[in-house]
This record gives sequence, structure tokens and C-alpha cells, in this order.
Amino acid sequence: MHEARMRVRFCETDALGHVNNTSYFIYLEDARVQFFEALGYSMSSGDWPFILARATCDFRGQAYFNEHLIIKTAVRKIGSKSFTVLHEITEQETGRLIAEGEAVIVTFNFKTQATEVMPEHLKEQLKRIAAEIKI
Repeated sequence: MHEARMRVRFCETDALGHVNNTSYFIYLEDARVQFFEALGYSMSSGDWPFILARATCDFRGQAYFNEHLIIKTAVRKIGSKSFTVLHEITEQETGRLIAEGEAVIVTFNFKTQATEVMPEHLKEQLKRIAAEIKI
């Protein structure tokens, strides 16, 4: 399971003193980028093959300024042109569940502006991860 760690910044909180709901989508995006980099894909390489088709976040608890969060990412479902990842956000010190998310990622060719069949080597990587990792 891939883990990303983040510290809640003051600008990510709202007038109620907790992390604003929009900030969680930023955390999940950052965790996905780190996950892709662990797979060997880099956004700066110029041949990024992914596009986000859907993202959800269910809020289970509250996070606050200066707390340290762990975002776990695991593969749930693999299709021919897309795959689904699950995210779990917990507070590092207590293990308190803060949020759960899901994202559907599509393999995409930005030059042709069309979806593409997932490369076999990527599909095999994702299958290995899905078999080993559970949230």
C-alpha cells in the first residue's frame, strides 16, 4: 500500500477551525501523484498517460491545523482503459479515520484527446498491487 504524509497547513482550514472540505481533494490528488511516481510515471516527463474521471470523498472525522495526516492509496478495480484507487486519510498520532476517497483513473492520450487501452505492463503492476494491498 502506498502511503503519503502531509501536515495540515493553516490555509487549509476554515472559519470553523477544521480542514475545509475542498482541501481533502488536494490531499488525495497529491497522494495519487506520489502513487503514480512510485509506479514510475512522472508528470514532468511529457508523456503522462492518466486523466481523472471521477473523485469522491466521504468525510468521517475532522482534521485540524498542524496535524499530520497519512493518506493510504490502494488499487480496487482494474478495467481495460481505467482503474479505481481507494484512499484512506488518518491522523498520524492517533490513527483516527478522517476521510475515505475513491478515484477512477483513465489511461488517456493527450495528443489525440482520446482514451487508450491500458498498457499491459501497467495492468500487471496494478494487479500485483491490488493482490498485495488492502485498505
